[in-house]
Formats: sequence, structure tokens, C-alpha cells
Amino acid sequence: MVASYFGSGSVFIASSAGVRYGYSLLWAVVGAVLLGYMAQDMSARLGIFGESLAAFAREKLGRTVSTVLMVLLSVGCVAWTLELTAAVGKGIVVLFGLQAIGWGPFAYLTGLAAIVIGILGYDWVEKIMVSMMFALLVSYVFVAGASSPDIVAAATGFVPVLGGMNGMVLAVSILGTTALWPNFFLESELVEEKGWIGADAIPDMRRDLAIGYAVGGITTIAIVVASAAVLRPAGYEQLETFLTPGKAMATVLGEWAMVVFLVGTLAAAFNSIIPIMWAPAYIIRETLGGEYAESRRTFLIIYVAGVGLGSLSPLVHQYLGLSVIDMIILFPAYNAVVGLPVTAALLFWAVNDSDVMGEHTNGVTLNVLNAALILIAAYSAYSAGRLVIETILTGGLAG
Repeated sequence: MVASYFGSGSVFIASSAGVRYGYSLLWAVVGAVLLGYMAQDMSARLGIFGESLAAFAREKLGRTVSTVLMVLLSVGCVAWTLELTAAVGKGIVVLFGLQAIGWGPFAYLTGLAAIVIGILGYDWVEKIMVSMMFALLVSYVFVAGASSPDIVAAATGFVPVLGGMNGMVLAVSILGTTALWPNFFLESELVEEKGWIGADAIPDMRRDLAIGYAVGGITTIAIVVASAAVLRPAGYEQLETFLTPGKAMATVLGEWAMVVFLVGTLAAAFNSIIPIMWAPAYIIRETLGGEYAESRRTFLIIYVAGVGLGSLSPLVHQYLGLSVIDMIILFPAYNAVVGLPVTAALLFWAVNDSDVMGEHTNGVTLNVLNAALILIAAYSAYSAGRLVIETILTGGLAG
């Protein structure tokens, strides 16, 4: 689940943060990683000691209300998949010089490939994603090291500074693409797959999450650092096209840097599609309850339909005027201001319900720490929600 959060949004949002604000948003990466870790720790404990988060929603809100809520949340998953299929399609076109064909057909093919892989067993999907995640870590850390960053300036970036409203949007985007709310549902569903079924599993679970979030966080930081060290000094003020980061890095570091950047973006995007679209398949099935809750057929129908809708990114580009970059940056931000506050509040409620968790409810210290996720998510929704949605509906960042 940790491997799933690092997609094309992570790559381009981190790149955009480095280009526009240098090292000054590194603190947002660290904050998002810590909040994501805490939320998934809550989710895992809920699954170990109680029930899945979707089952909790059905129990407390009723079948109808919870199902409607899960369907509305699933719209965010489809939005994520739209940007991911667009990113993979664009990456293929750029890598292989297929501009004459355009990225649209490859977005559709990406969705088809995700459907095929997504119906495999959990173990296969986990092996594929984790392997890709470690490859991305090595690649981007190497690029960051070659960029010769200013270590002192980078260190100051871990002190919180917003940088105006646009800086707030980027910070929210970092939060939305790191503290990935579908994972909070999935973690509670899939603890059984990991063999985590009792209190003895807590140390293993937390070590697993710590390693995963460290890998994702370091990779994101490496991209911010490389962009701040290479693109910003070269005069770039924003990522105007999908190619901008790769071309700029190629100019300074050599063609190898562009290849690494684009291959990494493509791999990261595809890496995220499957678990993100697993989330609606699990949560809608769970809130329907009854015979649907354990139905493999229901799961597959929802998953295939969701990925199919997420493959329609060329139509979003055509009718809403959103570029691939717009989708990559704005759709994670949308999820940060819509899906994250709702999920964080529901999760906080669940882990403090003694009927569900028994003696394993949150203590005072954990509640203080975990309440930060709700407060930050709520503030993000309040301060940037309207701007994010207006930007999506008015043609994107340049609209």
C-alpha cells in the first residue's frame, strides 16, 4: 500500500515544488509522510483488532448512506486513475517518439494492462509494486546526487514556510499524493493478506509502514532537491509541458537524466493505478454487505468499470481542456481537499470506538497526534478547496 502512493503525481508535484519554490517545501513532504504513516497505522490497527473501515461505515451510517458515501469517494479514485493513465500514455509517446500517434491510444492501453494485472492475486501485485518502488528510489536519489544541491539551503527547506496561495496548493497536492486516503481503507482490508491478526503483529506492521514511507519520502525529497538544484537555476519557473523537467535535466546532466526521469514517471504512474482502483472495488462491495461483501464477481465488476472510466483521460483533455500536467497536479489536490478530510474523520471515529476496537482504542497521545491529520486536512479543504475545484473547471493551471 505504501508503494502505491508514489505515482506520477508525486513525481510532477515534487518537481513543480522544486521549480517554483526551491527547497522551501521539503517540510511538506516530511509532514505528509508522517501524517500518512499515522493514518495507515490507525487503519491497520482497525483491521487487526476490529473490522475494515468500510464495514465500520456501513455499521454506523447504514447501508444506503455508507454506500452513497463510498461511491462519492470513489469518484476521486477515478480522477486519480485519469491522471495516471494520461501520464503513462504521455510517457510512452515521449520515450519512443510517437508524437504522431498521440498519447490517447496509449492511455486506453494502459487501462487495459491495469485491468489484466489488477485481477491477479495480492502476492503478485505486491511483488511488482515493491520492486518498482525500490528501483525508483535508486534512480531518483542518483539523479539528485548528480545535481550537486546546496546542502545548507536544502536543510532550511525543512522549516515550514508556505509561499502564498499557490504554495499552499502545492503543499496540499503533496499531502494528497502522499497521505493517500484509499490506502486507509485498503490497509484495514488487507491486513489478513500480511498475516497480521493480533497484537503480536503490531511491531511488524509498523516496521513495514516505516520502511515503506521512508522509501517513498526519500524518493520525493530527491525529486524536489534535483528540481531545485537543476531546473530553478536554469531559469525555469514552472513545468510548462510534460517534457520540461526531463529536457532541463538532460541539458545540465546529460540525456541519461531525461530517460531516468521519464521512465520513472511512467513506472510510478502505472504502479499506482491498481491499488487505487482496488479501493472502490473493496469499499463499495463492503458497504453493500450481504452476499456482495465476499463476492469476487462484484469486486471484479467494480474494478474493471472503475479502471475503464479512468482510461478516458483523453476525453477529459478534449472537453475540459486539462493538460496532462494539469491532471497530474490537480487531481491529487482534489483528493486532498475532498477525500482525505472525510476518510480521516471516519478513521479517527473508528479507532476510538470501544465497541469495535475493545481495549485497543487510541490513547491520549495517539489521539493528539492523529488529530493533526484531521485538522490539517480540514484546513487544506477550507483554504484551498474552492481554488482547486475552480482550477479544474476553468481549464487548468494556465486557464
